[in-house]
Amino acid sequence: MIARMETSQRMSKIVKHNGVVYLCGQVGSGDSVTEQTQDCLKRIETLLERAGSGPQYILQAIVWLSDMADFDEMNAVWDAWVPDGHAPARACGEAKLARDVLKVEIIITAACRH
Repeated sequence: MIARMETSQRMSKIVKHNGVVYLCGQVGSGDSVTEQTQDCLKRIETLLERAGSGPQYILQAIVWLSDMADFDEMNAVWDAWVPDGHAPARACGEAKLARDVLKVEIIITAACRH
């Protein structure tokens, strides 16, 4: 069974299937990469909780930066957020994001709590 949560015509914020949670890409507010990454991770945590998961259950993360020069700044926030011993498989690349003010977008796949 596929469960879709917070669904609009364009997308669902959360899709659950066979014990796996898929989140749509999340962005954050703020002027700096640090602020946007912190806000983005807070949003991810909230969505994971709604889906019956959490940061320790993340299987994969795909991180898009508008500028790879921000890699270290984003990683400082990411590294402090990821629970010890629970680092997911992760990729990070540079891409033009949906709006010019966006500096980071993160896409998450996680396991449900069982």
